[in-house]
Amino acid sequence: MAAGAALVCCSGDKLLGGPQAGLIVGRREAVAVARAHPLARALRIDKLSLASLEATLRLYRDPERAVREIPVLAMLAADEDALAARAGRLAAAIGERAQVIRASAKVGGGALPLLELKGPAVALEGEPEALAAALRAHDPPVIARIHDGRLLLDPRTLTDEDVPLVARAVVG
Repeated sequence: MAAGAALVCCSGDKLLGGPQAGLIVGRREAVAVARAHPLARALRIDKLSLASLEATLRLYRDPERAVREIPVLAMLAADEDALAARAGRLAAAIGERAQVIRASAKVGGGALPLLELKGPAVALEGEPEALAAALRAHDPPVIARIHDGRLLLDPRTLTDEDVPLVARAVVG
């Protein structure tokens, strides 16, 4: 908008970490034209999603609270020391087949498709494809990534409470 666009479309879930919702922002006249289009009625957001979107936007009024309560913001803003400590706890709980390494992960998604975040990760010894399949089949499933022939668990995508659950899934 600051660059002069009349309308900007974005995704509520990817941009805000809130409910799935297509958002259109822009100049009043341009928004009015979009709103008057016959598809606007068919594509409008339902009341529950609208309430969720409003609640998410209210969280952004207090940035510290937003980082605490919106998971994707917490992941993006995670402190390097906290990530290193979480990775260390996870590796220790798994045992000798786990090692803390430095890695780079892509944020992905519509809002930040090219952003890479460097930080600690837990690399597991063993056949990465087989390990990944076993973790996906676990209840609850654990999603890891394979990079440079190693299976990596990213502490950025875990909470402290997740660490023992993930360790149990790996150890079996």
